[in-house]
Amino acid sequence: METNKLNAVARMSPPMLETFYKQNELAKEAFSTDVTYTEMRENYINERKYWNEGGPEPERVLNKEIDGPHGLLDIRFHYPRKRTGKGAIVYIHGGGFVVGNLDTHSKIMRLLMEETESVVIGIDYHLAPEHKYPVQIEECAFLLEWLRKYADEYDIDQDNIAIAGDSGGANLALATSLYLRDQQKDISFLRCLLLYYGSYGLTDSKSRRLYGGNYDGLSQKDLTTYSNLYIGNRHPDLRYFDCFSNDLTKDVPPCYIACGQLDPLLDDSLLLYDLLVNNNIKAEYDEFSGVIHAFLHFSRSLPVAIKAIQNGANFYKSSVKVT
Repeated sequence: METNKLNAVARMSPPMLETFYKQNELAKEAFSTDVTYTEMRENYINERKYWNEGGPEPERVLNKEIDGPHGLLDIRFHYPRKRTGKGAIVYIHGGGFVVGNLDTHSKIMRLLMEETESVVIGIDYHLAPEHKYPVQIEECAFLLEWLRKYADEYDIDQDNIAIAGDSGGANLALATSLYLRDQQKDISFLRCLLLYYGSYGLTDSKSRRLYGGNYDGLSQKDLTTYSNLYIGNRHPDLRYFDCFSNDLTKDVPPCYIACGQLDPLLDDSLLLYDLLVNNNIKAEYDEFSGVIHAFLHFSRSLPVAIKAIQNGANFYKSSVKVT
């Protein structure tokens, strides 16, 4: 057991505490890393079913399989009933690079679709440990270039694309933009990044020392397990995992950065915001009191989950050129 942790449960807001008890009722130890990664995925899928019920319904859903750089990729287009312009958002789901899929993050994508009034495209990238870093980044980068190539076919503007993601997906969102930039690609088409409670490179911090445990599946041991499954033997170039070791002084799209007050990854978000602002890169930071990691999933009982999506949508609208 890790020592010196704060009692996060005692600091939860009333709606977060209600959500926490419901989560435990649905699936105890749903986020345990002391099982096989196959069991981790099954537990995660089962726990997320309840939270994905209801929510906005798209005008049209299009599921497509494309031939990516590391095999077939499933992607899902969500077209909103009310649409403004031809902007599109690629959504990269979280799950520590090991768990999660298009269904576990369906409601988040549909809410983002409704609030932004834009098409949201989810990507079912290949998971670790079967596929290790940087496979996932290469797949996300491939999807962005594929979307631009076939933009007219899917009624989107190739020069009006954003990337959003939560947790490990937020890491991949930032990393993908840096990867394309470093490949000497023109990323002016990327209007913004919507980054929810991501890890961007810290391996120790104040927030990691204070928070994380069985209640959120993010003890230091859990975080190390996810990293090891994703990275494996040390890769010679970790600039797209430890984004803080990359160049954040130039050519980073505008970033909306959100995190919960009781999240062990909080300091990653704070540091990213400070670095970007110090380098005159447009960024907005949102911290939500009394909530833990992955709170975006809990919109059925947690009003700030919807508020965080709405705030991200407002940032998107202020950053994206409507065509």
